[in-house]
Amino acid sequence: MIFQTVDWVVLVLFFVILVSIGYLASYQAGKSTTNFFLSGRNMPWWLLGVSMVATTFSADTPNLVTDMVRTGGVAANWQWWAFLLTGMLTVFVYAKLWNRSQVMTDLEFYELRYSGKMAAFLRGFRAVYLGFFFNVMVLATVSLAFIKISAVMLGLQPAPALIVAAIIVVFYSGLGGLKSILWTDLFQFSFALFGAVVAAVYVVRSPEIGGLTNLFTHPNVQDNLSFVPSISQPELFVSIFLIPLAVQWWSVWYPGAEPGGGGYIAQRMLSAKNERHAVGATLMFNFFHYALRPWPWIIVALGSLIVYPDIASMAREYPDVPSHYMQHDFAYPAMLREFLPPGLLGLVVASLIAAYMSTTASHINWGSSYLVNDFYARFYNPDATERQKVRFGRFSTISLMFFALILALTLQSALQAFQYILMIGAGTGLIYILRWFWWRINAFSEIAAMIAAGTFSLMFIIVENFVLVQHNSGDVELFGLVTSMSYWNVIKLLGTVTLTSLTWIIVTFLTKPVDEETLRKFYTKIKPGGPGWKHVVERAKADNVELTKEENLRWDVPTGILCMILGTISIYSMLFTIGNLLYGNLLPALFLAITAILSALLLTRYWNRLRMK
Repeated sequence: MIFQTVDWVVLVLFFVILVSIGYLASYQAGKSTTNFFLSGRNMPWWLLGVSMVATTFSADTPNLVTDMVRTGGVAANWQWWAFLLTGMLTVFVYAKLWNRSQVMTDLEFYELRYSGKMAAFLRGFRAVYLGFFFNVMVLATVSLAFIKISAVMLGLQPAPALIVAAIIVVFYSGLGGLKSILWTDLFQFSFALFGAVVAAVYVVRSPEIGGLTNLFTHPNVQDNLSFVPSISQPELFVSIFLIPLAVQWWSVWYPGAEPGGGGYIAQRMLSAKNERHAVGATLMFNFFHYALRPWPWIIVALGSLIVYPDIASMAREYPDVPSHYMQHDFAYPAMLREFLPPGLLGLVVASLIAAYMSTTASHINWGSSYLVNDFYARFYNPDATERQKVRFGRFSTISLMFFALILALTLQSALQAFQYILMIGAGTGLIYILRWFWWRINAFSEIAAMIAAGTFSLMFIIVENFVLVQHNSGDVELFGLVTSMSYWNVIKLLGTVTLTSLTWIIVTFLTKPVDEETLRKFYTKIKPGGPGWKHVVERAKADNVELTKEENLRWDVPTGILCMILGTISIYSMLFTIGNLLYGNLLPALFLAITAILSALLLTRYWNRLRMK
């Protein structure tokens, strides 16, 4: 038992402050579902932006980054860095559209955009599928990281540790809804970021590491420092860099990085005071998420390659930890236990628990909003009062947490869950981008995409488990063809994306379009503009119907895409400015810093040209 009295005091104090903030912020949350799930739609950009960052900063995130760095080097982070393109497209194209829609959840969008029974079916099915089944998977993933932290740091068995944390999360999220979550996120993110930086500093200064210079020159670390995989290693270059940047960012649906926005990111945008606050919140989120936050985790992960060069070395150090938990992602909590002194260990553990709770609270509130607004109130009890809906929301909050805890005890690694989630959402991303700007997409398109993605993902998983032959060398063989596992993962992704995309496009043209009245109402409310709506606009003119005022006809999506490119350049430049400064490469750091500043200045110039309220 490594925790000492001072560590327990810090941990208890953290919980007291957290619950107090959640309770104080809960005033009026139970009066209506708008207050409970959207905080009255009057939240400022900075609070929403911090909440987005806090939600994506879970206890499993440093574990996932550690797994990537240990197995593929720093460059392996392109598997999630590539999602910045998605994020910036959401900032400058979709954030204002979501805020303009004024829906309660992003699933309510289906009956705003589509018509008929299939639109209602799609809304109800995805409410249960995403709100319950998929959400439970994500919650279980982040709970897995909490299990490993509690096992290493606190010496606790998985079930008791999870139950205590779950009770606290359910208490303040169920009591105060989104408003409590937003204010506790502010406290928890500040705490979690501070803890991550402190942990990295102590690891680097430890005698085993001996400073940044010794870290970066150590033989176990030197080959893992490149920001981009070498083209001399084509399988890594293709699988963890080229494919994520060329295909993954627009084609894969992933929580927090949904093409076109969605999920709890959409929930925050819908909670903003206006369109400008929605855009500002998502921009802040992407800057913190991609530019500032990764390096403390990367430093600890690189240090772990010196202290624990392989899984066997960790297993020898922690013989009491079950073998199925002993994966590469276990190295992060192991490093914290190894190097942090009493008191500071309690603070850092509390920061990781804060990260876990912020993500968990957001996910159960988001999932509950689907179950209440898009299933219970839409189909089961349409005449439900506001108090009945809030009551059902609190019940579903408890249920989501309960099933997530059960599933968490069966998972093994953060990277494993990350890859499964990517596969399930592969191929659906393009439809979420185009449905705002192409009138021809209908409910059947989305249903076909969803079914196809699940079917083809399952097909590849079955092939991998029952047909694929794995050699001791690490290569795999399929019907006599031998290739590497990295290339097989590329084949899975490209195959699923291609087959899913072809399926929904074919189904779109084989089925009837959305009825004219629904399309006109959508266009009038959202004002998407562009050539994809030319057919609808011309038919309306022929019927002497004006869909929007003359001043709203200008299509600013090209300007938004330019802003997306400039924002992406600025944030990537800042990310690698910090990296080069840590590596001691001052000239590249200076060049990248100038690039970040110039692209940010250009961004502000074009940003002002976007139509926003």
